[in-house]
Amino acid sequence: MAKKSSRKETSVEQSEDFFELLKTRFESNMERHKTLRWPKVAARIEAYPHKLLILQEMERTGGEPDVVGHDKQTGEYIFFDCSSETPQGRRGVCYDREGLESRKEHKPANSAIDMAATIGIELLTEQEYRELQTLGTFDTKTSSWLMTPPDVRELGGAIFGDFRYGRVFIYHNGAQSYYGVRGFRGSVRV
Repeated sequence: MAKKSSRKETSVEQSEDFFELLKTRFESNMERHKTLRWPKVAARIEAYPHKLLILQEMERTGGEPDVVGHDKQTGEYIFFDCSSETPQGRRGVCYDREGLESRKEHKPANSAIDMAATIGIELLTEQEYRELQTLGTFDTKTSSWLMTPPDVRELGGAIFGDFRYGRVFIYHNGAQSYYGVRGFRGSVRV
């Protein structure tokens, strides 16, 4: 019994530590959410504890999630991965399962779409990626797969973005492609 209790205490302690990390990140990066206040964000996270687990997994895989917006209609706060480079724990992946399965050799371990689903997040869209880039400078040495429009995906491609030469670039590649410096960024609404 004591072991079960100590595991629960450790879990609660880890959650409290992570909550404090989110608060510190929020307060240190007010330019990402100028009109928002931490107590309201914290109350929303506390009301949806399963979302805290998603945020923890975003953090564990290197995403450094932070609040970037608020949907006034739903009351949801929008979190994006805000790590300076694409999250370390999500690199070297194809775009989706179809792309992964189409590789005949040198297959990576996973795909961006499958990993995002496991974590409980959505890949950033092109518009969201451009919005993120207005909040700082991201992906100067890496690139991030983005949610690809169906018409592009139907032709075998997928899109990704990065920041080079002082501007955001959106490119295309075969969905089966993967590189050690390409991963993906995600979002979750809480």
